[in-house]
Amino acid sequence: MSQKIIVDTGVLIAFLLPKDKFHDWAVNQFSKITAPVITNEAVITEACFLARRIHQGQATILKLIKQGHIAIPFCVNEEIEAIEILMQRYISVPMSLADACLVRMSEMYEDSQIITLDSDFTIYRKHRNQAISLIMPAEN
Repeated sequence: MSQKIIVDTGVLIAFLLPKDKFHDWAVNQFSKITAPVITNEAVITEACFLARRIHQGQATILKLIKQGHIAIPFCVNEEIEAIEILMQRYISVPMSLADACLVRMSEMYEDSQIITLDSDFTIYRKHRNQAISLIMPAEN
């Protein structure tokens, strides 16, 4: 099985928005990824909400899914207990639903990496005590 790249909201927005300070970084990172990236519906919901003011932003996100560049193999309903545990464990951060889903996905796909701009992922742990493999810009 090839390594899975799990994408977070901020990277999608940076990719879509040329004036974003991480736009060039996001475009460069996506150019290196051959397989579809994976994510969850909570991330897509956040991204579509944030992309509503970007010209064709929401349409582009949906097009990336439709064309198979983004896959959504995650079902909140099937992982609800694990998500609740994660959100309770990180209540002081606090952890969003999207972040909890991403951490759970990192547990489900052992050889995965999360591509993110969110420094909270340096705090979060998979399987209670394992650091999550991240793709992040050097200066965040």
